Amino acid sequence: MSVIETRLAELGVTLPDAPAPAANYVPFVQTGNLVHVSGQISANADGMIKGKLGADMDIDAGAAAARACAVSLLAQLKAACGGDIDRLVRVVKLVGFVNSTADFGDQPKVINGASDFMVAALGDKGRHARSAVSAASLPFGVAVEIEGIFEIA
Repeated sequence: MSVIETRLAELGVTLPDAPAPAANYVPFVQTGNLVHVSGQISANADGMIKGKLGADMDIDAGAAAARACAVSLLAQLKAACGGDIDRLVRVVKLVGFVNSTADFGDQPKVINGASDFMVAALGDKGRHARSAVSAASLPFGVAVEIEGIFEIA
């Protein structure tokens, strides 16, 4: 088991198979030593995590949805690295979209679910630049979607 996967196991996380694209795009693109991972929607073993922050979902549930996106991002990264996720040098940037009402302003607290997970799982490699923005709606009614840029060796 890789060093990163051992740390994930300590956190109770096993990376799933990388989710297949839901439309006409590729799950990731590598250019040089950067891997750009397409937006990963909030989903877990039970299915899609749906909801709208500020209406029918609270910040803690939104942060859990963001954490699920982070797990999918790492699954895609592992696929991009040919199965060797220890090629990760660092998380460069995350861009998080939060399905939220017009008056909801805590998008950063929701996306912290992904950011906190990356740091817990990866240490300093997990520290990253970030954007956290509101969206009037997201595909399939999911609560969160996050895309990422990763540097690999």
